[in-house]
Amino acid sequence: MISKHNSIISKFFFLLVFVSTLCSCDNEPEGNIGDNNSSTPPTNFIENFGQTTNHNFMGQVVDLQNNPVSGASIIIGNSSTNTDNNGIFIIRNAQVFEKFAYVKAQKSGFIDGSRSLVPSSGVNHVKIMLLPQTATQTVSSGDIETVSLSNGAQVELSGQYSNLDGSNYSGNVQVTLHFLNPTDDTMTQQMPGMLLAQNYQNEARMLETLGMVAVELRSDTGEKLNLSEGSEATISVPLDPETLSGAPNQIPLWYFDEDNGYWIEEGSATLQGNSYVGTVSHFSFWNCDIPTEYVNICINVSDANNTPLSNLGVSIESEFNGTGYGVTNETGNVCGIIPASQVLNLSYFFNGVCNNEEIPNTSQTFGPFSQDVNLSIVLDVPEVEEFLETISGVFNNCDGNAIVNGYVEGAIEGESSFYSIVNDGVFEINVLSCNENSNMSITGYDYDTLETTGEINYTLTSPETDLGNLSACDSIDEFIQYSIDNSEIINFISNISTTYVDPILTIYASNNNDCFYLYGVLNNNPVGVYNNIISWQSTDPGFTLSECQDISNQNNSIQYNLSQFGSTTGEYIDINFNGDYEDFQGNPHTITGVIHVKRDE
Repeated sequence: MISKHNSIISKFFFLLVFVSTLCSCDNEPEGNIGDNNSSTPPTNFIENFGQTTNHNFMGQVVDLQNNPVSGASIIIGNSSTNTDNNGIFIIRNAQVFEKFAYVKAQKSGFIDGSRSLVPSSGVNHVKIMLLPQTATQTVSSGDIETVSLSNGAQVELSGQYSNLDGSNYSGNVQVTLHFLNPTDDTMTQQMPGMLLAQNYQNEARMLETLGMVAVELRSDTGEKLNLSEGSEATISVPLDPETLSGAPNQIPLWYFDEDNGYWIEEGSATLQGNSYVGTVSHFSFWNCDIPTEYVNICINVSDANNTPLSNLGVSIESEFNGTGYGVTNETGNVCGIIPASQVLNLSYFFNGVCNNEEIPNTSQTFGPFSQDVNLSIVLDVPEVEEFLETISGVFNNCDGNAIVNGYVEGAIEGESSFYSIVNDGVFEINVLSCNENSNMSITGYDYDTLETTGEINYTLTSPETDLGNLSACDSIDEFIQYSIDNSEIINFISNISTTYVDPILTIYASNNNDCFYLYGVLNNNPVGVYNNIISWQSTDPGFTLSECQDISNQNNSIQYNLSQFGSTTGEYIDINFNGDYEDFQGNPHTITGVIHVKRDE
């Protein structure tokens, strides 16, 4: 899915957000042109980023194995928080620039990570993959040493080191060295910031990377060190065979400014064999890049019914600078930087599902652009209408109050997860899935109390799935809850019994005021969708709730999704149900509910 030109990979890219669009796929995208980003550079480089504004951010911090990193410190402007047990963070109304936001992540045992992005409307989604702060080699001050990796990356050290206050350091030095390969699919998650830079002329430029290294020096007691003033080190950045062909003999070097969140040009490297070799006077991330002029772009994607398309992969390919990739947010927006004055190809992909395949009949050319641009695009193609899934629900705490600071995590067919912030207890997610009525798991988290619903399994009722009411009750292993006519939620969290004697399933629960009784006749393969049956005397597959609730069988269209059926005692049974019915007095009602219980027999 990532294309290459002259074997050089470009990693200009969009920030991680979800999509929506507003223009016909067969027509040219409609857009509004903004200020030129390639004009005479301002005296103060930060002026490239526009005025300050406020945006919402949600992100995840992971390690190299893609495991969540909990307790990481997150800083965006003057706002800060920590990641939860899933590595998730939420910061609302963070003060950033119109065209630039800088997110920093710090955790003991890891090199500091970050992400820079062009903020979009809606929630800005970010993923940061932290590199381990594991010593590659221990060297001694005063000794000339070469620290190498098996992939060919290396750093030659003169032996002169200083503390961060500038005083000389003497003793052992723990050297951590990482090589970031532009052909690695996770490089854009591992690298700091984004490929936006300040050149010698104080101009803002987009970078095309051919590789980068991260070097960190620490004392035996963990204090950060650097090279002594006036001393230098030599770095070697190996080129992947895919990037070696066509690589220039000399290339600018750029270091990452950890205070400001962008790259700064300093020095150059020459091609020696299959590596770029250059000298540096201090350590950070160092990058071998070709600069080019750029413009900012924001794209809003929707379907023919003006429904925002979220969690959609967006790819923009340049003939000269490779391919950039982004993901739309819940409002269908994605923003980033693209090469200026070039005709580009725009394509859309399933994200994290369906093997990340390209969505047919959506590719189109657009541009060139010499100024910042906002595009509205409508994907009016049958594949989008066929595969669009809308997932909605209500998320409350254990007392029945709306979660005001939380999120839900979902996964379709066990593939890549998606996340959505919950606003005042309500969530709605539009995603694309290449299979109707797929299996899905969902987990809700109260970000303030760190309480959770636990994982609940469902079967999608394409094209719309109402998950009903979810409750975050951290210590509760099983629960039953339902709501009639969208009124107060009734919860059962204790005194629950579940019995299965093939083919009969019964679930009973009681509290001080109510009882709950579900009777079901299951198919040989229990997982599936069931309709209402007349009574517990029926032998036809289906379910009934008529015993404890005032639910008659007249005009009863309640459906039951049995999405998980534990095969032995102690394993979970998950059922969600909703539909219309009449009570025994002939009055119409609706009901929505969730059952998450363990088998007792």
